[in-house]
Amino acid sequence: MPARPHGRALDALRPTTLETGTAPFAEGSCTITMGMTRVLCTASVEESVPPWREGRGGWVTGEYAMLPRATTERTRRERRGARGRTQEIQRLIGRSLRAAVDLAALGERTVTVDCDVLVADGGTRTASITGACVALEMAFQRLVSDGALEASPLRQWVAAISAGMVDGEARLDLEYVEDAAADVDFNFVYLEDGRLVEVQGTAEGAPFTRDELDDLLRLGAAGAETLLRMQQTTAVQFGRPRGLNKVFDDFDARGVGRRMSET
Repeated sequence: MPARPHGRALDALRPTTLETGTAPFAEGSCTITMGMTRVLCTASVEESVPPWREGRGGWVTGEYAMLPRATTERTRRERRGARGRTQEIQRLIGRSLRAAVDLAALGERTVTVDCDVLVADGGTRTASITGACVALEMAFQRLVSDGALEASPLRQWVAAISAGMVDGEARLDLEYVEDAAADVDFNFVYLEDGRLVEVQGTAEGAPFTRDELDDLLRLGAAGAETLLRMQQTTAVQFGRPRGLNKVFDDFDARGVGRRMSET
């Protein structure tokens, strides 16, 4: 079987870091690095909501963009508005974050999380979600420390990861060369209680079986658990730690997931 880039195991994440406070003027910020992929996530708080949201609590939304040389060749800036792919990713980021937040507890505030890709080597949308959640919680903790909120409205962490079938193998956290060659490509968004927020999957080169889908789900659950634990550890730096729900252990019993430490 062909080896993965950099000799990674099939179920291994790329080297991953979460660095907080990387944009000092933002209420919350986090730069996430996964292999070569690097995304700056900044959370900005406004003391208002869109007109259609008035009287119904707060709002959390996401925006996404790439620096022109985040890619191997220069990509033109989207000066005439976001293109279809960008709009799709922005909606995904917003949905994922809102699934983790008590919008009523946020009050009539809008938090916009901007995800700017500094280097793109696969998995930029999933990395954006994972980093955005850390930036969002930083902003919430700022509101708590300022006395604007009694407690953070983040109910639980949310993280995302890719998995795919490449050369007949189920692989976790695809980098660009793998993503480009993948027969099947999936993105999974998980809450820390084990529930899925979103599953995006397509047969890019060949149809896939139920067994292959189960393999990808197992990889996604294990990878997401690792990222969720990283978020929890990072949170100690700027607020109270959050325990990871044990629902992920239940995945093992059902044969739907497994822990990274057991692979």
